[in-house]
Amino acid sequence: MDDIVKQALAKWPNVPHCYGWLGLDARGQWYMRDDATQAAGPFPQSKGSLLRHDKLIDFIQRNYEPDATGQWFFQNGPQRVYVELEAAPLVWRVMDDFSLHTHTGQPGELTRVLMDGEGRLYIATPSGLGIVHTQDMGLAADALERGIWPAPEEMTAAELPERFGFVRSPAATHASATR
Repeated sequence: MDDIVKQALAKWPNVPHCYGWLGLDARGQWYMRDDATQAAGPFPQSKGSLLRHDKLIDFIQRNYEPDATGQWFFQNGPQRVYVELEAAPLVWRVMDDFSLHTHTGQPGELTRVLMDGEGRLYIATPSGLGIVHTQDMGLAADALERGIWPAPEEMTAAELPERFGFVRSPAATHASATR
């Protein structure tokens, strides 16, 4: 976490959390979701505006992590901005040597490979579950065919959040808890 974020947390410890305003798609792209976007439907059906500002994206990615309940958030100064997830909290990029890096640039160590009913490939690591980026499926297929990675376990996409301890829609969870 950035030092400036830690300082803001110390200075303003009781800022309310933010839900529904930020989304992460299955390709590791961030979306800002204003009131109109949120009113139009849940993420990813109603995505919002694609973030393109590199420094903002880097700041979000440096301060992106899960809470104790598996809800992923971006720590924006003293405020937690909970992230709506299209597929999983991480998007894995496969390097030419079959090593892994998240969409945030962090390396990962493969522990399990999973495939859902739609043929999407997921990687479980100690840092969390992520979907393999669509542009890297050729490299992933090579790693599987060569036996570098273990054969994928089959699992439905609906099973993944509970099995791997993450929440796809913190906004929906928050809304149901406040009713």
